[in-house]
Amino acid sequence: MKRSRRLFRTRAVKEGLPPGTLVHLGEASSEEVAITCFTYTEQSIQEQRTNAIDSFLPPNANKGTIWIDVEGVHQVETIRHLGESCNLHPLVLEDIVSTLQRPKIEDYDDYLFLVVRMLIPAQDGDFSTEQVSLILGKNWLLTFQEGTKGDVFEPVRERIRSGKGKIRSQGADYLAYALLDALVDRYFTVLEQFGERLIGLEEQVSLHPHPRVLVQLNEMKKEAIFLRKTIWPLRDVLSFLQRDDTDLIAESTRIYLRDVHDHAIQAMDTVETYRDLLSGMQDLYLSSISNRTNEIMKFLTVIGTIFIPLTFIVGLYGMNFKYMPELEWHWGYFSVLALMALITLGMIVYFRHRKWL
Repeated sequence: MKRSRRLFRTRAVKEGLPPGTLVHLGEASSEEVAITCFTYTEQSIQEQRTNAIDSFLPPNANKGTIWIDVEGVHQVETIRHLGESCNLHPLVLEDIVSTLQRPKIEDYDDYLFLVVRMLIPAQDGDFSTEQVSLILGKNWLLTFQEGTKGDVFEPVRERIRSGKGKIRSQGADYLAYALLDALVDRYFTVLEQFGERLIGLEEQVSLHPHPRVLVQLNEMKKEAIFLRKTIWPLRDVLSFLQRDDTDLIAESTRIYLRDVHDHAIQAMDTVETYRDLLSGMQDLYLSSISNRTNEIMKFLTVIGTIFIPLTFIVGLYGMNFKYMPELEWHWGYFSVLALMALITLGMIVYFRHRKWL
C-alpha cells in the first residue's frame, strides 16, 4: 500500500485555490535547495554550486550557454524569486512546485516549458521517481528536480566538463536534448530490471501459486500502469519538439530529438508487452489455483470412492441380527479383513490403470 501511495499521490490539497498559487506537492524534504550553474562555450567552462541563486539571474545569454540546475522545489519562495527574475509565467511556477504533473510541453514564445519524469533504479529491482521541469530559452536552460538523492544527469555534466562530443559547441537546445536522452536511456535500465522481476514472478506463478504471489502480481501491475503514464505522454512531448517551428530549437538538433522519440516509442512498446504478460500471468495464476484445487478434489474423491465399499461391508456386519452365518465362522473376522484389503487393492489398481492416480 505504501508503494502505491508513492506512485499515485493526491493533489486534493490544492482544491479551491486560484490559478498560479504556489503550493508544494510531493515528498517533503528537509534539505536545502542546491543550485548548480554551468556557463560554457566551446573553449571555456565555469561551474558554480551554491544555495543562493541571485548571482545567476537573470541568465545572460551573451556569456555562452548557461545551464542552471535547481535540486529541490520545496522552498516555494526560492522558486517564486527565480520566476520573477526570469519573467516566468505564474502557471509555470505552479507546475514546477506541484510535482504531480504528467509529462507535457508548453510554448510561451520566449521559452519552452517541459515536464518529464525521471526514473531511478534501486538495487532490489524497485525504482524511485521524481518530476523534472525544464525551461528552454535562447542559449539558457533551467532545470528543476524534486531533490531526491541522485539523478541521471551526471554523464551529461561530465561531457560538459571534459568537452567530449559536441555538447559544448552547440546551444541550449542540444543540452536539453542530451538531458532528455539521458532520461529515456535510464527508462530502459528500469524496464530491464522490471523484466527480470517479471520472469522471476512468472516462475513462482507457474510452480508455486500462493496468495503472496498474487499480491506481488498486483503491485507489479500498478507499477506497469505508472510506467505507462510516465512514458506515453513523453512521446507527444518529443514529437512536438521535433515538429514545432520554434526558433529555440535548431534544425540540426531536431535530428537527435527524432532519435530520442524513437527510443521513447521502443520503451512504450516494452511497457505494453509487460502489461500483456502481467494480464496473462494473472490468468495463469487463476488457472494454476483452479488446477491445484481440481487435483486435490480428485484425490479426495478417489479416497472417498475406495472407502465406499469398505464402509458398506463394515456397516453390513455391524448390524445386530442374531442369525448371521458369518458371525459364527472361526475365520470370519480375518476373511472380512482380507476381502476389504482385496477390494482396496483392486480399486487402486483400476484407478492407476485409468490414470486417475
